[in-house]
Amino acid sequence: MSLNKKSVDDINAKGKRVLVRCDFNVPLKDGVITDETRIVAALPTIKKLIADGGKVILCSHLGKVKNGPNEGESLAPVAKRLSEKLGKEVVFVSDYHVTGEEATKAVENMKEGDVVLLQNTRFRGAEETKNGEEFSKELADLADIYVCDAFGSSHRAHASVAGVTKFITAKGGQNVVGYLMEKEINFLGNAVENPVRPFVAILGGAKVADKLNVISNLLEKCDTLIIGGGMAYTFLKAQGAEVGKSLVDDTKLDYCKEMLEKAEKLGKKLLLPVDTAVADAFPNPIDAEIDVDVVAGNAIPADKMGLDIGPKTAELYADAVKSAKTVVWNGPMGVFENPVLAKGTIAVAKALAETDATTIIGGGDSAAAVNTLGFGDKMSHISTGGGASLEFLEGKELPGVMAADDK
Repeated sequence: MSLNKKSVDDINAKGKRVLVRCDFNVPLKDGVITDETRIVAALPTIKKLIADGGKVILCSHLGKVKNGPNEGESLAPVAKRLSEKLGKEVVFVSDYHVTGEEATKAVENMKEGDVVLLQNTRFRGAEETKNGEEFSKELADLADIYVCDAFGSSHRAHASVAGVTKFITAKGGQNVVGYLMEKEINFLGNAVENPVRPFVAILGGAKVADKLNVISNLLEKCDTLIIGGGMAYTFLKAQGAEVGKSLVDDTKLDYCKEMLEKAEKLGKKLLLPVDTAVADAFPNPIDAEIDVDVVAGNAIPADKMGLDIGPKTAELYADAVKSAKTVVWNGPMGVFENPVLAKGTIAVAKALAETDATTIIGGGDSAAAVNTLGFGDKMSHISTGGGASLEFLEGKELPGVMAADDK
């Protein structure tokens, strides 16, 4: 799925106003950024446009903004951190209207190489609704060129992600992707559409429902599909196993049976836990000390719940990874936030770190797990988008990607 979209390397930004949609949805605690991964990921594109003499206007959302605009979700801390990272002032437009008079003035005053950051796009409200036309047009009025570099938001047809492109095109401007988007498209796209084989896909996480289409799509593409996490228990129950009090989605048992049949029909390996770490109840709080036993995956006692894959399963999964040439992993193997229940996830992360295969981590909890456990720098690519990478793995077209101009 090399989508053949124009990138920042295909434009001449000199003297032009360039609107860049970034993903600055960073975690904040008391107004302080606690993880700046997403800011760092945006720097190559921003630096390239500054060096080319563009007038760089950045925009992003932050948080869910459920109760209207508030200082707790302002992008002011991001502007401050960006200024430090770039070694130059990033002018912050604090106006809650985002594209109002303050923004217009700030952009009018820009010189080549200047950087302006607009306020949280979700403060406009219209950002997430179907009637974001006006907001899309106002964003486009500020710029000559649009760059989408927010892969984490590219599955949403929002004003600042896809809506704006229509108005940029109408005035003869270009819509391109940034370096981060380009990297995501290349890694995830090639992994799914054109993998070097054997191709192993590992899916974890709590619910089967979240990954229905991903399971089905990946079964057609990969050679081995490994299932871990809470969703493994629905698969095990579908096979007739005793799963005790483990998390099970009874409405998806037929679907799991279908997938098991599909794997057999296609001649694909579908691996499920052969043993599991069980406890009396889910840890509360999540990182509390907990006593666990290891039992067979298909014989969990009635009063116990499975919370992680067992050591034999960890070995089985690690072996499957060893011979792989491409591995995609999305979702932890157990309750990885608890030290006792992180062993399965650690074992899989370690196996990925030690293989010479192309290893792609599909955002969200798996990215957090890999980084927390210290294996981040051993992976070929860690996706910045949880929901977006899942939809990509499902084979869906992402609005933010499709809206960019073709080469």
